[in-house]
Amino acid sequence: MKTVKIVSCDERYALAILAILNEAIVTSTALYDYVPRQPSAMEAWFGNKKKGNYPVIGAEAEDGSLMGFASYGPFRNFPAYKYSIEHSVYVEKSFRGKGIAKKLMLELIESAKKQGYHMMIGGIDSTNEASIRLHQALGFTHCAKIRHAGFKFGRWLDLDFYQLLLPTPEHPVDG
Repeated sequence: MKTVKIVSCDERYALAILAILNEAIVTSTALYDYVPRQPSAMEAWFGNKKKGNYPVIGAEAEDGSLMGFASYGPFRNFPAYKYSIEHSVYVEKSFRGKGIAKKLMLELIESAKKQGYHMMIGGIDSTNEASIRLHQALGFTHCAKIRHAGFKFGRWLDLDFYQLLLPTPEHPVDG
């Protein structure tokens, strides 16, 4: 593979991100969703990312196509969780297995540190061995399993959570 450029994604990448998400919805258990999302959903998605100051990081090929993306958002919407974020990473099917997700995750981890977060967590379908291996290689540890969390493709799905504790923020505060 040639050069991979890590970029900050804005609305101009909306359709490429949507295509990656919709392929995951239709063909995998990476997203516990049934129906592909409409282009109109991306406006709200990007709006929520901007409102929360959450990055959307992309891997761009030399020809400008989006190979994958990663982002994070709130883990839970209560004040004491302010140092915790839940992340996601998706790679376009023709680029999987080429290190794109790792590059995106390394960039996402650095972003989380710069923003002063302390804990990153990812919910991963228990059968998604590639994502589990990636997270373990990056230092994430298994912290929970929710059995039968979802039902898709005619079967119950178990959801595993992997977390990474970051050395930030330097001075956490209550409130």
